[in-house]
Amino acid sequence: MTFLGAVGKRGVFGGLLVLVAAGLPVAVRADLVGSSPFLPANAQGAGAASGPSGPIELRGISPMSGGAAFLIYDVAKKKSAWVGINEPGHDFVVKSADAENDTVTVDYQGRPLKLTLRVAKVASSGTASAATGGAPAPSAVASSVVVNPTPADEQKRLDAVAQEVRRRRLEREKAIQDTQAGQAPPASPNR
Repeated sequence: MTFLGAVGKRGVFGGLLVLVAAGLPVAVRADLVGSSPFLPANAQGAGAASGPSGPIELRGISPMSGGAAFLIYDVAKKKSAWVGINEPGHDFVVKSADAENDTVTVDYQGRPLKLTLRVAKVASSGTASAATGGAPAPSAVASSVVVNPTPADEQKRLDAVAQEVRRRRLEREKAIQDTQAGQAPPASPNR
């Protein structure tokens, strides 16, 4: 359908709508250039800086007698390799390194990538008392660690352990008696 055909059937408003809609993809395409879905999220054009979400990651740096070695991890293949600067034989070649910033520049599939050393993320599972339901550990057992124990310190520790074993046995026996008598056992934290 031509522009004149659109104007004839839908009027001037329909023709204007067709012109606006035809120009809209140009504006949208201009926005897509800066955020390609085929580049890593933190990529910046041809000299992209690849991070943990990129195709490869810098996972380690080790000083060697002949220079530094770099542990490069291929996310897609789930394989890593220790390589030196300009060492061939992989899908990537480390071109340069910046020891102060823990970064390397890698040639990967014909494009340069700047990789920063990946920082390990450690997630805390909370404090020990939170894991046991908020009940504090018995202080006699938990705080009885001594670096160089004397025989008296060792005897105190053994007495505290024996007392804790007796206490737990009594709790267990009481719970068994309560269930045999038809009563629900009291909820106690698992220790």
